[in-house]
Amino acid sequence: MKFKVASVYVDDQEKALHFYTEVLGFTKKNDFTQGPYRWLTVISPEDPDGVEIQLAPNNNPVAKAYQEGIFQQGQPALMFFTGDVKGDYERIKGKGGEFTMPPTDVTGSTITQLNDGCGNLIQITQLSW
Repeated sequence: MKFKVASVYVDDQEKALHFYTEVLGFTKKNDFTQGPYRWLTVISPEDPDGVEIQLAPNNNPVAKAYQEGIFQQGQPALMFFTGDVKGDYERIKGKGGEFTMPPTDVTGSTITQLNDGCGNLIQITQLSW
């Protein structure tokens, strides 16, 4: 088995596409529409054959409740790893990213969190081991 796609619920797919590509720097991989359904994924340009993130609409009441619940609890919907969390923080902030936590040293890593503007918190982590 191979892990290929992870889904994150978003309240606006077009707004999410802008954030994940223009602000975070991901690349659009797939964008297919069939009737009212849109399959939209992005990938890391550092790993174009790696895991895709599906920007899934939260138009299902269960999905929306889940998304809102973890956001209210301050839990990230996605975690990304980097070798330069402070550099990524400055780059993303310069592109309009709204951080809820500056780079902060915690046990074994430095983390930062930001709001994707589509109903999710994202954590960016740099491991120190």
